[in-house]
Amino acid sequence: MTPPLSRVVSEGANVSLREFQAKLCVGLTGGIGCGKNTVARLFETQGAVIIDTDAIAHQLTQPGGQAIALIRASFGTDYITSTGAMDRARMRHLAFAEKHAKSKLESILHPLILATCKERLAAPSRAPYTILMAPLLLECPVFLELVQRVLLVDCTEQNQISRVMQRNGLDESEIRAIIALQLSQTERRARADDIIRNDNAISDLTDQVAALHQYYMNINNNNLTAS
Repeated sequence: MTPPLSRVVSEGANVSLREFQAKLCVGLTGGIGCGKNTVARLFETQGAVIIDTDAIAHQLTQPGGQAIALIRASFGTDYITSTGAMDRARMRHLAFAEKHAKSKLESILHPLILATCKERLAAPSRAPYTILMAPLLLECPVFLELVQRVLLVDCTEQNQISRVMQRNGLDESEIRAIIALQLSQTERRARADDIIRNDNAISDLTDQVAALHQYYMNINNNNLTAS
């Protein structure tokens, strides 16, 4: 039987991921520059706990990160900086040039990211639900298995390009190359349960998040009652 949430929180019970699945986990995804981080921060202000797979990947590829030795063994020391971190720019260019390189890197990172996500999902929390932010959510069945709903952050391609140019300093051709490697927004829309449009003012985005927050609260409350 699933332990009551109050006992899990108060006693710090060591519950499994399966036992804790009554709490809603929403997968947040979208293309580069669509505003996933902004949306995640807005959900965080509503009380949701955020698990960011990109942030986990950064931790794994920083100096001393779990993935560094495996990356060095698979790609060579040229892809490790003098500080001991993965050379992200060089690795990005390699992934564009050689498709198998992207798959090889993912085969290193994804199992480590997945293990971290499971640990965080199983950890006791007072949050009403969890947002699992994963750009590759729909491309990776193992991550999809962790969520009950898929939330897509969507915007025009021109907005994607202008935001990434401003944020990362990449030129338009580099950004279009990244977009071309990602799942199309059309396919993402077809597979999403919920969609947030991020082409207007922040106030509009805030209103959409607030409405979905109430919806997710209702779903989570129903799940807990049923369990």
